[in-house]
Amino acid sequence: MCGIVGYIGSGDAVPVLIEGLQRLEYRGYDSAGIAVAGRSGLKVHKRAGRVDDLVATLPKRHRGGVGIGHTRWATHGEPTDVNAHPHLDASGHVAVAHNGIVENAAELRAKLAAEGIDLVSDTDTEVIAQLVGIRAADMALEDAVREALSMIVGTYGLAVIDDRRPDRLVVARNGSPVVLGVGRGAHHVASDVAALVRHTDQVVHLDDHELAVLHADSYRTFTLDARPTDKQPATTEVTATAFDLAGHDDYMHKEIHEQPTTVARTLSGRLDRRFATAHLGGLDLSARDLLGVRRVKILGCGSAYYAGLAGALLVEGLSRIPADAETASEFRYRNPVIDADTLYVAVSQSGETFDTLAAVQEIKRKGGDVIGVVNAPGSTIAGECGSGVYIHAGPEVSVASTKSFTSTVVAFALLALHLGRVRDLGPGDGTRLIDGLDALPGAIDEVLRAEDAIATVAREVIAPAASAFFIGRVRGYAVALEGAQKLKEVSYIHAEAYPAAELKHGPLALVGPEVPTVVVVPDDHLLDKNLASVEEIRARRGLVIAVTDAPAGALGEGGTTGPGGDGRFAAVLRVPRTEPELAPVLLGVPLQLLAHHAALALGRDIDRPRNLAKSVTVE
Repeated sequence: MCGIVGYIGSGDAVPVLIEGLQRLEYRGYDSAGIAVAGRSGLKVHKRAGRVDDLVATLPKRHRGGVGIGHTRWATHGEPTDVNAHPHLDASGHVAVAHNGIVENAAELRAKLAAEGIDLVSDTDTEVIAQLVGIRAADMALEDAVREALSMIVGTYGLAVIDDRRPDRLVVARNGSPVVLGVGRGAHHVASDVAALVRHTDQVVHLDDHELAVLHADSYRTFTLDARPTDKQPATTEVTATAFDLAGHDDYMHKEIHEQPTTVARTLSGRLDRRFATAHLGGLDLSARDLLGVRRVKILGCGSAYYAGLAGALLVEGLSRIPADAETASEFRYRNPVIDADTLYVAVSQSGETFDTLAAVQEIKRKGGDVIGVVNAPGSTIAGECGSGVYIHAGPEVSVASTKSFTSTVVAFALLALHLGRVRDLGPGDGTRLIDGLDALPGAIDEVLRAEDAIATVAREVIAPAASAFFIGRVRGYAVALEGAQKLKEVSYIHAEAYPAAELKHGPLALVGPEVPTVVVVPDDHLLDKNLASVEEIRARRGLVIAVTDAPAGALGEGGTTGPGGDGRFAAVLRVPRTEPELAPVLLGVPLQLLAHHAALALGRDIDRPRNLAKSVTVE
């Protein structure tokens, strides 16, 4: 899986494909390749490594009017030149780029081998290429693709070309995104709108089990059984400037600094001061419907799951409806009991996370109500849920989630306020929370202005360590989990997060001078208990970094901050005061900067951490 691009038109496909692959490289990057059909037939070039490695090996003469490209994040077979996409059929006429998983690949490989076809790669994708190639000699390419896909069990985002038919490019989707870019005299294809917006703002999102055949001046969409679907283009809100670095050295840094703007966008038009509530137009649930909700279950993976943990606390605290969060990957496999009076919430930045999508489909199969909290309009999860809350954080390029995590927590605060005001939350508390939400963009900006001090702590305390602990209680725990995730993702420092009270039940054995502990300390009724955990760490000579919204001196640190401190803390990182329920939004921002600057000090490739991809559309 990872990034697919395609082009058909009167121009040269190669530069368009390379530019698209470079824009999609954040999704995955262990190999890359292109296939172009021109006057001299089908030419394929692919290399293990980055897109730049591919570009360095391209011949100067490599032109054609139709082509496909792919950046790969390995699922079947190691990252090698042979396993890189696109893959060819035995005749050498058909090329295929594929995102997803062919679940019956082993069975199909055996069948093809019995028919005398030798497969040269370790991938499941080559099976598709061979199945299409067998049929393409005797029928239209789109029909060959349809027949081949009827034999496939699994997921796919697919782009196919045949040098015998250079007037067309065929694409298909099932569980992995495919977007058409509609232009004049040319059409584009990508797995992400990021690869399209420099060429057109007119896009068509394919649905599952839908295909398209593209020509230079037209396109046609249809189903697997050849029924026309007549998809019309829509104008995308995403602009090319969203993918510029805007003076930053990397996208993670840019996106951390975008958070005052993105949080304001999440809140825009949603704060209803007249009724002291939140207005969520996409929710599609009446007050009567919400009164019937007896439990809220939030599902997500990775940072989306951690945002869901923070969201569950907000929902339960403000609405007094029991709420919890669970990893979608575990939920979908444990044969969950689906209750008619439970509101299920699916969380995903990309809207394509496969485990979360599968959980949504399981809930719907069993008659449950599920809404989405997603960042990507037109995404699969948004479509499956039908209603919910867009977080409006804009495109997030860095693999490490920052602005989308923060905006997701803010979206849950809005949902919790809305649920609370339907039930037992009074207008006074509603107004208090609206004031707190309204002040968040300015408060985040204040945190960002302290970046230099945070960077010093990252360089002097975090970067030299081989391991780190993150701990927090209740509101602080989800923040600690996300902080540890960020650090391990981009710096490769081993990091674990625990509820603060669990430290003494085992992890304390690892605490010592060489293992810093980041303690998330909201200024709430658990402040003294958090300080007791600090003393447990100090008694083992552990270094402590406190992240808090408590006033200076409240932690007994004598007002001293920065590396060295006064002996009690290696550093104290303060964020502005806000309403207690909203503290996690601000407490998470210094941890993003800690991770970023630790990774920077260690020379890591911050936007493209090893072994990871942005949108995980496979199991």
